[in-house]
Amino acid sequence: MSKIGSMLRAVGLIDDAQLQRALEEQKRTHETIGTILVKLGFVSETDLTNTLGKQLGVASVDLSHFEIDANVLRIIPEDIARKYKVIPLHRMGYTITLAMANPTNVMAIDDIKFRTGYNIEPVVAAETSIMKSIDAYYGTNSAEMTDISDALDENMDLTEFEVIEEEDDVSEQELLSQVEDEPVVKLVQQLIAKAVMDRASDIHIEPYEKTVRVRFRVDGTLQTVLEPPKKLQNAIISRIKILSKLDIAERRLPQDGRSKFKVSKNKVVDLRVSTLPTVFGEKVVMRILDKENLRLDMTKLGFEKDDEEKFKKAISAPYGMVLVTGPTGSGKTTTLYSALSSLNQVDVNIMTAEDPVEFNLKGINQVNVHSEIGLTFAASLRSFLRQDPDIILVGEIRDFETAEIAIKAALTGHLVLSTLHTNDAPSTVNRMINMGVEPFLIASSTVLVLAQRLMRTLCPACKEEYRPTDAELVSLGITREEAASIKFYQKRGCPSCNNSGYKGRVAIYEVMPMSENLRRVVLERGSVLDIKEVARREGLRTLRESAVLKFKQGITSFEEIIRTTFED
Repeated sequence: MSKIGSMLRAVGLIDDAQLQRALEEQKRTHETIGTILVKLGFVSETDLTNTLGKQLGVASVDLSHFEIDANVLRIIPEDIARKYKVIPLHRMGYTITLAMANPTNVMAIDDIKFRTGYNIEPVVAAETSIMKSIDAYYGTNSAEMTDISDALDENMDLTEFEVIEEEDDVSEQELLSQVEDEPVVKLVQQLIAKAVMDRASDIHIEPYEKTVRVRFRVDGTLQTVLEPPKKLQNAIISRIKILSKLDIAERRLPQDGRSKFKVSKNKVVDLRVSTLPTVFGEKVVMRILDKENLRLDMTKLGFEKDDEEKFKKAISAPYGMVLVTGPTGSGKTTTLYSALSSLNQVDVNIMTAEDPVEFNLKGINQVNVHSEIGLTFAASLRSFLRQDPDIILVGEIRDFETAEIAIKAALTGHLVLSTLHTNDAPSTVNRMINMGVEPFLIASSTVLVLAQRLMRTLCPACKEEYRPTDAELVSLGITREEAASIKFYQKRGCPSCNNSGYKGRVAIYEVMPMSENLRRVVLERGSVLDIKEVARREGLRTLRESAVLKFKQGITSFEEIIRTTFED
């Protein structure tokens, strides 16, 4: 192999100057002479392999003419193929035909023969062609891809699956066309289609040192769906980033994007994509926004009748502020969208500032917040007040500036809806004070505070009746006498709910109208306990009490109450 340059010069394919240039380049790159000569354009891959084959007495092959069977690829692991720059072409009995960049490498032949137990028949192929074939076959077209597809559902109907392109996606479309035939495309499609089919709200792709884990969040809990090989990590993530219009070359910084898919004939979903660099690669979370699952009917959200009336009265007020609180994923957006849907009339100007806009609502002016260019919640609110609004929705009150503008809007004739991150309704007041808002502004502007959580509901197909223990009844504040007339249910599990025992979720609420007594406590800078005590006397139903009602109605389980709520 060290004499390949001399061989090519002897047959007249290169001259002395070209050989000298290649030798100088070899000192810098440490690549083989043959690879360098091809890269420099002095010889073609075909001339190189034909000459080498003749000199060594072995056949030369063009790998572009071969389609390698997955069963043959399984014989030689990828790390061995890369180490020796070889790839198996086919098997006949106990003999493997092996394409090699250096057929004279006896050590490589002996090692592969020992590892596999097969006799080796070497043929010569260009090193660049071999490495491209290894990338193609082992990278995204390996036998393991077939196993992964089978695990998801090989027969899943993807005939209606397509990417819905925006008008300015020309460059992305060109990029997509380059990978359209890659098997990883089908894998990503299957992941998204299966997530939608399983009613998942999020897809998590998590890289670890030697593995990659794919999890779906279904009914609020994560469950592992797939663990693809580590070597597929970059291909899967790059495909998702391409679809979401993200920079596939940037792996050091977080990125956010979105894409839209047609999963079936009448099913279109939006995906909100977030990437985060971790120690072992980029973690990707895809939030599935399915408009069909968006409930805009307030009567179906889970409100108890009296709480629903309190909330409807508050959002019907001509001005003031209504705050919805709870952690991420507690259903705040759905509640607010439902409120806007009921208020959306042709004679009302409704404007929203969201980060990001999750669903487009007809007849409502929605603004996507972009903090990196200065379009913050506060900046959006200032502009809204010059747009003659009647109702304003602020996606989240995060700081004093946003809170101050929202309160001023509420005090000057506008109905303001917004969210905060607090554990319950009474602690919302102190959260605002901690931001720097004066208590008298909170007391005079706030109409109602609503805290909420989402609980899993028992699968109606398999839930079974049971009698709670005395300890369970005591922990929930239910007397034996009361329990005697109630049917309680627990989870079991069936194919309909993937054996989880739960199917779907329902909201539980803590509704606190701002009464005169509560305003007085706020003005006096009362503690959270003081506010809660007054609110309880005026009929506040806590999150735990709301959850217990769902338990009595046979909607959820004792375990779910303990998981989602604290004892009062």
